[in-house]
Amino acid sequence: MRRLGKILHFSKSHSLILKLESKELPKLKEEVYDSKLRKIGIIFDIFGPTSSPYVSIKPIVPNPESLVERVVYTL
Repeated sequence: MRRLGKILHFSKSHSLILKLESKELPKLKEEVYDSKLRKIGIIFDIFGPTSSPYVSIKPIVPNPESLVERVVYTL
C-alpha cells in the first residue's frame, strides 16, 4: 500500500482533491483506497507544479464529503 496524501477538499466538480506526498506519481485511472482498504474512487487528473502536484479523485462512495481530511492510498 502506498500513501498518496490527505484529502484537502471536495470540489465543485464533484472531485476529491489532495496534495501528493510522495515524489512518485500515481497512474491515471489507478484505484484509490481509504485506511480500511475500501475503494473510494479512481485518479482522474494530476495537476499543479511538478515539484508538488495535486491529484483529483473521482469518488465512487455515496458521501464523498466525509473523506475530507482523511489519508488515502493506492495499492
